Amino acid sequence: MSPELVINIVQNALYILIIVSAPVLLVSLVVGLLVSVLQAATQINEMTLTFIPKLLAMFLVLVLAGPWMLNTLVEYTTRLFQSIPTVIG
Repeated sequence: MSPELVINIVQNALYILIIVSAPVLLVSLVVGLLVSVLQAATQINEMTLTFIPKLLAMFLVLVLAGPWMLNTLVEYTTRLFQSIPTVIG
């Protein structure tokens, strides 16, 4: 097993990690920004106000994109396990 192969496996794993986590992180970022703008416009400085909208938005994204995320992770894991004989041999 060469160092280049290990680096390639780690790169692919990090790429899948970024792709799978991006929808949840982006929605959280957008909702947090919108709530912050609303708070600045109304001068409501409640720190816990951003928590519930972010939580609901992330839950909605996980419900909608969860099957795709799970399918992506399962496909990557399957490819990784199927490549074990070629990596070892």
